[in-house]
Amino acid sequence: MTVSCSLSGSFLKNHHSNQHNVVVSHTIGSLGFRSCSRYATYRRSSSSGRYYGMECRKASASAYGAIIVTCNYNKKEEKKSGVCDWGKAEEIVKEVEEQCATPVGLLREVAEAMAREMEAGLSSDDPSNLLKMVITYVDSLPTGDEKGHFYALDLGGTNFRVLHVQFGGKDGRVVDQDFVEVTIPANLMVGTEKELFDYIASELAKFVTKEGRNLSLEHGHQRELGFTFSFPVHQTAIASGTLIKWSKGFSVSETVGKDVVVALKEAMERQGLDMRVSALVNDTVGTLAGGRYRNEDVMAAVILGTGTNACYVERADAIAKWKGPLPKSGYMVVNTEWGNFWSSHLPMTEFDKALDVESINPGDHIFEKLISGMYLGEIVRRVLLKLAVEAALFGDSIPSRLREPYALGTPHISAMHQDTSSDLIVVESTLKNVLGVSSIPLKTRELVVKLCSIVAVRAARLAGAGIVGILKKLGRDVNGTTSKNKTAVAIDGGLYEHYTLFRHNMQTAVEELLGSEVSETVILEHSRDGSGIGATLLAASNSQYSSKS
Repeated sequence: MTVSCSLSGSFLKNHHSNQHNVVVSHTIGSLGFRSCSRYATYRRSSSSGRYYGMECRKASASAYGAIIVTCNYNKKEEKKSGVCDWGKAEEIVKEVEEQCATPVGLLREVAEAMAREMEAGLSSDDPSNLLKMVITYVDSLPTGDEKGHFYALDLGGTNFRVLHVQFGGKDGRVVDQDFVEVTIPANLMVGTEKELFDYIASELAKFVTKEGRNLSLEHGHQRELGFTFSFPVHQTAIASGTLIKWSKGFSVSETVGKDVVVALKEAMERQGLDMRVSALVNDTVGTLAGGRYRNEDVMAAVILGTGTNACYVERADAIAKWKGPLPKSGYMVVNTEWGNFWSSHLPMTEFDKALDVESINPGDHIFEKLISGMYLGEIVRRVLLKLAVEAALFGDSIPSRLREPYALGTPHISAMHQDTSSDLIVVESTLKNVLGVSSIPLKTRELVVKLCSIVAVRAARLAGAGIVGILKKLGRDVNGTTSKNKTAVAIDGGLYEHYTLFRHNMQTAVEELLGSEVSETVILEHSRDGSGIGATLLAASNSQYSSKS
């Protein structure tokens, strides 16, 4: 199968528009609209020979941020009778179920592999390491004693947020907070560094001016800011990091290789804004900080949303690749970048492999492609398409939208999986409104629910195994003195927050792996808005006026 075309597109996270059949470009975890253009030729062989002669028709956007090519297939060997072949349908689903199985023994192998890869990533920055184990330079986490006014700038996509939080110490905690969300004009996303950062700084200055009417700083004190920057950076200090590359529709090329904190600082100075950037963080580290503020037992944080990542608190002397004197605190927050994890024990189907081959990063981020919100709906869609083609699941005609990659989003499979109505009315309405399927027998709806469950449960249990891998690295996965300590994991992201059965199955997997006694010491808790309040807390923890400084 070969497609050649020139594409450009813009996307909106969690919104849907038409797509099919080759994923040409995507970026995980973006916010809002973004656009990009790319020329690509993709070749894929089908062992069955079922699809051939693709004709490129149009490019469009996926629900989770993919540029998609819409194509027409010349089809052969499709079932023509219009009557569902239930034997064939059940055979296909049974095979998928068997290949997606996650027994405890397999999950234990995955957890052990995760711990081994973490150790390898801490030893060196060898490019062959699956887990990069990025040193964040965050060696001071919130204690609850934080006092004063702090700001955060959260830049992770085409919208950015500016926040102000007033902390009142252990007694007052969060006294007051306010924020504003601003859309970045499309031309600035592909403009110059000065234009982009001047715009951001000007909106920050407006917010500070408005807030400043009722805010009194201590005499001689600067305002301080935590900068959440969710793009790839090479961090060299707590408040310093050079941009590796833009993503999510940004293409401000002159910024690549430069310190983004310096760029923001210079822009603030041009706006006459006297503000110090105290911390540069990503959303996962922010979630850890926010979780630690609420619960001193938090030792790790996980993002489970459109994309996925994890970070944790490591002993500084366990980081073999660390250069220079160890931090006085004795620990360091490490960003695992676990989306790129892979192990031969990961259960994969033909649908996962095809999705990976057709992605913009084949062979990379396999763990993310199995467990994150961007991909779960797409995996289900691919299985449904095979059921429609080979077993006439939806009758004698295949719904055109079923051929469109990412037409079925993870919010859709969440809704269908959790449909508790006796006649599965949510399943029926979703298939009708999203895929254009009508007259769906109850037996078909039940099969669709089963398929959603197979894919989501596998994802949830693998995520649980990843968490246990981190606990294993920390030595908190076994009985003994260490395990008597409470260990909390702060988790954020729409997949975890809104998909109840996903959350339940992940918790169950963790309990199965740890056993009843140890699992009682491990707490998985939802930590909202890590990239916001977490950044303000890290600004406070790393303030030039703190006792640490």
